[in-house]
Amino acid sequence: MSGRLDQIYINGAWQRVTGPELTPFDPATERPSGVLVSAQAAQVTEAVQAARAAFDGGWNMVSRDERLALLTRLKQAMQNRAEQFAQTISAEIGTPIDFARSGQVDAAMVHLDATISALKTAPSDQPLTSDPYHRVRYDPLGVAALITPWNWPLSQVVLKLAAALAAGCTMVLKPSEYSTKTAVLLTEAVHEAGVPAGVFNLLIGDRDTGRMLVTEPGVDVVSFTGSTRAGRQIAAEAAEGLVRTTLELGGKSPNILFKDCDLPLAIRQGMAHCFRNAGQSCNAASRMFVAREIYDQAVELARAEAEATQVGLPDQPGPHIGPLVNASQFERVQGLIETGQTEGARLITGGPGRMPGFETGYFARPTVFADVRPEMTLFREEVFGPVLTMTPFDTESDAVALANATPYGLAAYIQTADAARADRVAQALRVGMVQVNGTSRESGAPFGGRGQSGWGREAGLWGIRAFQDIKSISGTRRV
Repeated sequence: MSGRLDQIYINGAWQRVTGPELTPFDPATERPSGVLVSAQAAQVTEAVQAARAAFDGGWNMVSRDERLALLTRLKQAMQNRAEQFAQTISAEIGTPIDFARSGQVDAAMVHLDATISALKTAPSDQPLTSDPYHRVRYDPLGVAALITPWNWPLSQVVLKLAAALAAGCTMVLKPSEYSTKTAVLLTEAVHEAGVPAGVFNLLIGDRDTGRMLVTEPGVDVVSFTGSTRAGRQIAAEAAEGLVRTTLELGGKSPNILFKDCDLPLAIRQGMAHCFRNAGQSCNAASRMFVAREIYDQAVELARAEAEATQVGLPDQPGPHIGPLVNASQFERVQGLIETGQTEGARLITGGPGRMPGFETGYFARPTVFADVRPEMTLFREEVFGPVLTMTPFDTESDAVALANATPYGLAAYIQTADAARADRVAQALRVGMVQVNGTSRESGAPFGGRGQSGWGREAGLWGIRAFQDIKSISGTRRV
C-alpha cells in the first residue's frame, strides 16, 4: 500500500477517487503518514446500487454451504496476511506490535471462527411448533451499511462483515479515516476469497462519507460502532427512512471489588483491562468500586500497577501500551484529567502531560484518580485513555447503585469469592455483558449494551440475526 490511498472498491473492482483529501498522522511521531482521498456522493450511490444489484441478483438466495465456503476462504486469505495486518494496525493507530498480533489480529480471527461455527448450526427456516405447516424463516435484510471505528480496526470490521455475509446480506463498508489502510488490506483478502462482485464494497472517507452512506436510498440496515454522539446522529438519520440500526457505542464500565476477592489479582487484572489498547476500548474497566475495608490497600496496589505500566513505541517488543490515536484524542484525555483535578478527585499517579521520555507522540501518562464521586465528570464521561477512577462503597446495594449511576450500559466486572453474591449483582447491573473474577466471554457470546451504549448485539449467532428479519409462514411446509 502506498502513502496515498485514492482508490475504493465497488462491484468487485478498484476505482480511483478525486474527492476531498484527508491527512492522517503517525500517532508515535506526529508526522503525516499519507493522504486519503474521500469518496464522492456519486460513488457512495454507486456502491449502494452495486450492493443492491448483487442482493437482488441472487445473493439473497445463496445457500448456507456456499456462504460457509466463502467465509472459510476468507479466513485463509486473512491468515495469509496475519503479520501484514499486525504491522499495518501498529503503524496506523499506534498499537504495540505484540498486542497488534495477539490482541487485534487474533481477536478478529476468533470472531470469524465464531461466525462460521454459528452459521453451521443456525437454522434459516424452522417449524414454529410440532406442526411443520407453521414455521419461521430468517431472511437477510438486504444492503448493509457497515461503519466501523479505529480502535479495533480489524476485529470490529470482521464482526460486521462476517455476520452480514453469513446472514445473506450484501454490504458497503466505511471504515474510520484513521484505520483505512487496515480496511484496504482486508478488502484485498475479501477479493482473494472470491466474494462475488457487488456483495462487498469499500468506501474511504470521514464522517461526511458515513452520513451520505446512512442516508443513501437502498440501504436496509446500518451497523455502527463508535461514539455515543455519532451514534445518536446516525440513529436519527436512519430513522428518517425507518432503516434498522445496530449501535455499539460508548461505555463507562464498572469493576466491583468486594472485600473477599483476591485483591492483588483483581487489581492486576482490572488495571490491565482499563489500560490495554491505551485505554481506547469501549468496554474498558475504567471505574473501579472497592469495598471500604480494602479501599486504601487497593489504591496503593493500583498506584504500583499504574507506575509499573510500560509505555513505549509501537514497534517495540514486549508488553506495553502505545500512544493515543491522534491529537484530538490526546487533547480530550488531557482535558478530562485536568477536569478531574479541578473537581477535587485525588490524583494518585500520572496526571496531565506526555509520558516522560517522549518529546513527540500522543503518549498519555497512565493515571489513577481516587475518591471519585458520582457528580464528577470523570465518573460520568468516557475518557477513552489510560485513566482509572476509584470509589469506595459500603454495601452490596451501594456498589450496584454506583455501578448503575451512569447513562451507559455496556459491560461490567465483578470480583468476589461469593458465588451467590456474584449472581445477584450480575443480575442487578444494567449492562449488556458481565464478567466475574476475570472470566473472559465465551467465543460467540453476544456483544453489546443498553442505554447510551447502544442497542442490538454482535458476535456469533446474535451477530448473524442482526442482519436478518423474521418471516412467519403458515399453510405450507418446507420442501
